[in-house]
Amino acid sequence: MPEAIKADALIPMDIFPGEPFLIDIVYADKNHPHNIFGCALYHESARLILQRDMARIILLCARALRETHGWTLVLKDGLRPVEAQARMAETNIVKENPHWLEGPRRMLSSPGVGAHPRGMAIDVSVIDRDNNPVDMGTVFDEMTEQSARDYTGFSALVLENRRILQTAFTDSAAKLDLPMLPLPSEWWDFRFPSDYTRGFAPLSDADLPDDLKICVKRVQADAGKDAALAKSVLLSL
Repeated sequence: MPEAIKADALIPMDIFPGEPFLIDIVYADKNHPHNIFGCALYHESARLILQRDMARIILLCARALRETHGWTLVLKDGLRPVEAQARMAETNIVKENPHWLEGPRRMLSSPGVGAHPRGMAIDVSVIDRDNNPVDMGTVFDEMTEQSARDYTGFSALVLENRRILQTAFTDSAAKLDLPMLPLPSEWWDFRFPSDYTRGFAPLSDADLPDDLKICVKRVQADAGKDAALAKSVLLSL
């Protein structure tokens, strides 16, 4: 039977001030330029949440990208509750593109399936020292073949940028003795493989503590609790 993910293993990524990453929750704003779904899938108060081990990888990865290239990692999406997955599947754009939910190179998962509803996947982009987007060939959530990792019809610079990002993730996971799967169909998606994630139950919004609710308005977070949680994660690196 899949293991339930405990509340203390859910890390809101805004508790790490000073770390070299930014948070840009695309699906909490229906008007976000990268929200292709035409509606807000999350409440505007949502925090970007990751399972503890994925959060640890992000911290190492963001530091590595800053130290080696001056880049800043931008976190776009993490835990995607089952309710949000269901709402996503019912949007007009998904209904018009049913192939996004099919086949080994599918772009989206059915409700409860995959790493996102377990907080074990992260969607990212990157900006450079001048706060300009690092060119990855396509933008986040561009559901085309050009977004796939094996697409090679780009300049050498774009291919190198993708390689740098992927290597930073895989190396950071390896340092923590954790698995890492760069999703083949999306250059921006990094996750734990299915043989790892299937051991854990997916999360609905009802499973989340009140200060971590995503699909409905959450309560104010406890600053002291968040600080203690951040300290424990940082000490585990």
